[in-house]
Amino acid sequence: MSDERSNGTSVGERSEPGPEGPGPELVSRDGGEAGVAERGFASEAEPASPPSAPSSISPSSLPPRGDDDLIDGSPELAVEEPEPDESAMAALVPPPLAGRSRQRGRRPVRPAESTKPLTPPQRLLLLDTWQRSKLPAGDFAALVGISKFSLFAWKKRFDAEGPAGLLDRPRRERRGSRLPDLTQRTILMLKQANPQWGCQRISDMLVRGPALPASPAAVARVLQEAGIPLEEATPRHPDKVRSFERASPNQLWQTDLFTFLLKRQNRRVYLVAFMDDHSRFIVGYGLHASQSTALVLEVLRASITGYGVPAEILTDNGSQYVTWRGKSAFSRECEKHGIKQVVASPRHPQTLGKIERFWGTLWRECVEAAVFIDLGDARTRIGHFIDHYNFQRPHQGIEALVPADRFFGAASEVKRTLAARVQANALELARHGLPKAPFYLTGQAGGRSFSVHAEGERVILTGAEGRQEIDLMPPRTPEPAPTLPAPVCPQGVVTSEGPGFEEPPGPGESPLDAELERLREAFPDKEGGDE
Repeated sequence: MSDERSNGTSVGERSEPGPEGPGPELVSRDGGEAGVAERGFASEAEPASPPSAPSSISPSSLPPRGDDDLIDGSPELAVEEPEPDESAMAALVPPPLAGRSRQRGRRPVRPAESTKPLTPPQRLLLLDTWQRSKLPAGDFAALVGISKFSLFAWKKRFDAEGPAGLLDRPRRERRGSRLPDLTQRTILMLKQANPQWGCQRISDMLVRGPALPASPAAVARVLQEAGIPLEEATPRHPDKVRSFERASPNQLWQTDLFTFLLKRQNRRVYLVAFMDDHSRFIVGYGLHASQSTALVLEVLRASITGYGVPAEILTDNGSQYVTWRGKSAFSRECEKHGIKQVVASPRHPQTLGKIERFWGTLWRECVEAAVFIDLGDARTRIGHFIDHYNFQRPHQGIEALVPADRFFGAASEVKRTLAARVQANALELARHGLPKAPFYLTGQAGGRSFSVHAEGERVILTGAEGRQEIDLMPPRTPEPAPTLPAPVCPQGVVTSEGPGFEEPPGPGESPLDAELERLREAFPDKEGGDE
């Protein structure tokens, strides 16, 4: 049964038992409880308290319904909608307080997170309720806990397709790479030939080589679709970036030494190089069995002869560059050419970070996998890798250019001349040396089939008797052995004679071996010791 209240609104009433007799509870027209239940109403003798602002959709804001708008099919629970008394409502509104209100405009309401997605009937009900309420989309969405953009999307789909537009739609499957087939095949071939290359490196090589544009993300997608695992990027350290770079070539050179072992001879060798700071171009290098000052001076002179005199040279505190007393031989050589020597702080290799990074590149891409025959072979093949680094390898630190692009920016004719001398297979020569000509022979002799082929240094004959190793007679006129072409990069070789320039002894050798042999010849019967 309905009950008239002083606010002029008729609502359904449900009573709940209690010791103190709680007041009635509001019931919405859809059969549910109201957003805010009003309890403890004043008695009939007491004046009614002012009503609070509505926090949900009021029944009066909806258009009138017919006889079908019942709750549980009971006519007694139907919501009546009498016209409110405007004079009574005006009397109940409190007067505004003096002063300026702190809150301006509507406060944002965070929509409640839904645990389950809405079903199509629920979307239709919310859309119908919003249309009948005549409220703005933002206000209605805040009340029901959804986004206003969802309401607009539902309305657009409903207007276009009717109720079928509110049905659940399957998610779109992720499409594959949109690159042309030629570009995808080229990416896979580059990755197969160079497994250590990353996505950025492959993208740079595609642009410089066959001129096939592909971003690093597109390269990564092609590799993922082909099932090739991608290496996780090393997380960057949160240290502040400190970098410097000269504005033009030959303003500053960096120099440092690097050491590694010759695997066949088990012999340690030392490599010195000079790098241009602006372009990362290697202007000279030298490889020797000792880390002497003479090696550094020879490489410096060869670099100056090839590419001119720099304004400054940045070095570390090695004994080849700095001495604790007086001036070192390297400092005097720099003064003779008018070069300023800049010495980095001790125990701070980051100052020479550019050439330190080059040592890492040289090790990973050449020296680590290469097996050099001797010191001369190592000099030539490392020179070919430096040519590849200078003229063919894109450098990410200089916007995917090669070092020669920057170093010869003002001398394009010299650049074309030197680039023409660089072998196209400079990287393969540096890694694997001079390739051997394949040997294979097959045929029949006396009605029997046979084949002869080479396996490394061995020659194998395969016939009816099985496999056997044979020796081939040398030709009558021996052909000259193929040799590696000379690298373009200037090379400093220690050729001086005198104290301090002797070739160091190999493993297991000693300068005293010759004297001991003379003693054995002079005293053949005595094996040592006094009788």
